Formats: sequence, structure tokens, C-alpha cells
Amino acid sequence: MCGKVKREKLDWALDSRFYTKRFAYVVGRKCRSMTVQDVAKEYKLDWHTVKELDKQYMQEQLRRAPNPAPEMIGIDEVSLRKGHTYRIVVSDLVKRRPIWFGGEDRSEESMDKFYQELGHRKAAKIRLGVMDMWKAFEKSTKKNAPHAAILYDKFHVMRHLGKALDKVRKEEYARLAGKDRSFIKGQKYTLLSNRENLTLDARKALRKLLAANKRLNTAYLLKETFGQLWDYQMEGWARRFFDNWKASLKWQRLKSYEKFAAMIERHWAGLAAYSNPENKVSLGFVEGFNNKIRVIQRRAYGLRDEEYLRLKILTCMLPEI
Repeated sequence: MCGKVKREKLDWALDSRFYTKRFAYVVGRKCRSMTVQDVAKEYKLDWHTVKELDKQYMQEQLRRAPNPAPEMIGIDEVSLRKGHTYRIVVSDLVKRRPIWFGGEDRSEESMDKFYQELGHRKAAKIRLGVMDMWKAFEKSTKKNAPHAAILYDKFHVMRHLGKALDKVRKEEYARLAGKDRSFIKGQKYTLLSNRENLTLDARKALRKLLAANKRLNTAYLLKETFGQLWDYQMEGWARRFFDNWKASLKWQRLKSYEKFAAMIERHWAGLAAYSNPENKVSLGFVEGFNNKIRVIQRRAYGLRDEEYLRLKILTCMLPEI
């Protein structure tokens, strides 16, 4: 015997001497659907303790997850706080899970960090990058993954069109008065939402609004029909549809729509890429994941711990342990 006191490493114990791994996993599973405060209240623990147990749970999830080697990636930014503090999130669109959270902003240099960490060999195997029309993401991807096709995310494109429609709404509200204006007041959400998401009362209000204002009715119908662009299987047909859509703007006095059409013209290659059968990805997953991030941010509101947010995002699609 050497005379030294040694401590045995127990598989079931955490680094913390107060809790077991089993208990940490219970807390971690709860935190996937509940706030830290609610879990702390349920177990009568300090919320700092709950957050640390949740962190250890998520670190174990990442340890068990396979190393990423993506063929198709989705790129988006996350706003940490009000203002212009951004981080980049990259997802594996085949495995359907986020694989990277980082950077210092949404610059080309920050995007380069993802490819550097992924490695040149893996980056060269990426064949599709889905992103918004942010030049920094595109330039970095073309530089680091030269074989990847660029595809613009449908929901970001439609968000631009939604802003164009809202500009028309504001113009009409400013132009009109009295009863004609009353149809528009308070109807921003009704006008910009998908029709299937509206309540019965909201649909009635929308019908009244569109019947009362011809210009808004035209703008609304143009927005609704533009979504057909992603249904075409051949670029030639997609191009014909867009040319006809753009031609229908003539004499409509919709300046915001003309600017939108000019933007699409400049970025056409990134939309036409979806017509290629090899580039058919679940854009619904992309939008669903973006919505999930927004939920995570709301649930973690007030926790100014970026590492905790990073873990939350990277593990949100991983299986429970």
C-alpha cells in the first residue's frame, strides 16, 4: 500500500457529489419541455442547480451523437439579443439535426469557422447549402464547399414577400380615411398569416378587407400564387411561371412588389436550384427547426448564458437519454 487515500470513480455518480447521473437525466428530460424555473419549482431545487444538471445531460447527449459528416446543410442566424448580436446555426438536413452553433456575427469570417471545424475533406462532400439570401453565407459556402449547390430557403423568400405586402397595407392605410380605413386597421396578422392558420372570425375579416380594397386584394393574391414557384420540377417551367408573375405586376402600382421581383431576378439561380430533383429537401423541416429555435429562445429568456443556449439548440433534435 502506498498510504494514499484514493476515491473510486462511480459510473452512476456525477462530477457533483450531491446528485446521480440518473437524477440528472430525469431533470434533463424535464427541461426539454419545461423552463428551468418550472423544473426547479417541481423538484424544490435552486434554478442554478437545475441548469447545471441540464447542461450535463445535454453534454452527454452530444457525446453520444455521431460526428457530423453532412451532405446537405441548412444555414441560418440566431439573434441573441435585441440589436445586431448574431450567431450562426448549421443543420444537417439529411440527419435532421443542428450540428454547429458559433461565430461572432453573421459575417463570412464567422461562417468560415464552421467549415474550418468541419474539415476540408468533409466540407468538400457537401452537395447542397440551403440559406437565406445573405451574401456572406453564400460566399463562404462557395469558397469552402465548392461542389455545393446554393438553394435559397423558401420561408425566407416568402418573408420578403410578406414585407412587401405589409408595405402595401401601410400605404393603403395612410391613403384612406373613414370606413375604408377601418377595414385595414388591426388586420396586419390576418393579412400576413397563412389562410389555413386563421380562425373563422379572422377569415371573415380577411374576406371583408379584400372585398373592400382592390389594391390589397391584388397584392394578397399575388403573394398567395407566388408560392407555386416551388412546385415545378423543371427550371424552364419555374422560369416561365416567374416571368408571368412578374408581368402581372404591370400597371398595378405595387412598388414594393417590383423591388421584390428585382431581388428574385438577381438571385434566380438560388431559387431555380430547387427544380433539380437532387435538391429536393424538406423545407418544412427547415421552417419547423427555425420555429423550434424561437421557442427555445423564449423559454431561455433571461438566462444570459450563451453556452446553455448553444447546448439547447444543438440537442433539440437529439433523442432522449
